[in-house]
Amino acid sequence: MSRSSPSCLALIHPDMEELELVAPVDLMRRAGVEVTTASTGASLATGRNALTLQADCLLAEQVGKEFDLLFIPGGPGIKALVENEAILELVRTQAQSGRSIAAICAAPTVLKAAGILNGCPVTAHPSVWPDLENVQKSSPHVVSDKILTSQGAGTATSFGLVLVEHLCSTEVAAEVAQSICWPYALSSFSK
Repeated sequence: MSRSSPSCLALIHPDMEELELVAPVDLMRRAGVEVTTASTGASLATGRNALTLQADCLLAEQVGKEFDLLFIPGGPGIKALVENEAILELVRTQAQSGRSIAAICAAPTVLKAAGILNGCPVTAHPSVWPDLENVQKSSPHVVSDKILTSQGAGTATSFGLVLVEHLCSTEVAAEVAQSICWPYALSSFSK
């Protein structure tokens, strides 16, 4: 069964870094990506900066569905996700199926806990660099085949454009960048 648009499952979790969720989801939706926001708990989740966000649905309602991209924003709430076997199994299933996974800030630690990194290059927030292997510290984003990582809230907009480029095309990413008056050339965020 083919889709006309790529799809993304974006996790909403308590104590998430709100900007790391909102900016990429906004940009993917502008590009026509079918983004489903799914909460790991209640349908409302309050982030680290006291913004409460409404999920499209609960994560439990999405079990068994396929998405082209699984997107995990970071923030202090990542500590709970690292210990949540259902989340780790979701990550493993996505990886085993050959579909893409994106993680920003501390979220690459969830990928490590799920056992899917296998030495591939990543980047993350400096606070979790000691917890990861093969960290590309000078790169705001690292694309390693189907695993896409980024450093944090300050890279959320450019990472959103990287995700658009990955799911759609360079041309679509350029159109979205222009529509939001993004001041940098595509080459500045796709490396």
